[in-house]
Amino acid sequence: MIAYVTVGADDIIAAQRFYTAFLPELGYSVRKGPEGLSFVLPPAPDQRAALPDFYVKPTFDGRPASGGNGTMIAFEAQDQQHVRRLHAAGLMAGGSDEGAPGFRAAYGPSFYVGYLRDPQGNKIALFSSAAHDPKRDD
Repeated sequence: MIAYVTVGADDIIAAQRFYTAFLPELGYSVRKGPEGLSFVLPPAPDQRAALPDFYVKPTFDGRPASGGNGTMIAFEAQDQQHVRRLHAAGLMAGGSDEGAPGFRAAYGPSFYVGYLRDPQGNKIALFSSAAHDPKRDD
């Protein structure tokens, strides 16, 4: 099981504006400290922690942060409308469009996804495969 994911950021204020535009709506709470941002999900009863945590931090080696080529973090939304709303919120909060919400020929007929880049260049996917949503016409 993945316990946490960390992305680097040179501008924590820009990163905070971007990620707080949609992660709280997915159930994450945020804590800002000298080490950066910590986004965590509330644990269910009788559970130690809900995973994974998501951290946005300055780099440990002091060199500029960079988005990994081929690296992407995906967050699951409730449905297609939620994907569209979160994608728009990310754009309004300083993200850039990496692919408008919609179906992709390379994925299954119910996989609906929108892609963003955070202000540092990290690639973020917001997706849904909700059974009650329309499917792609093949």
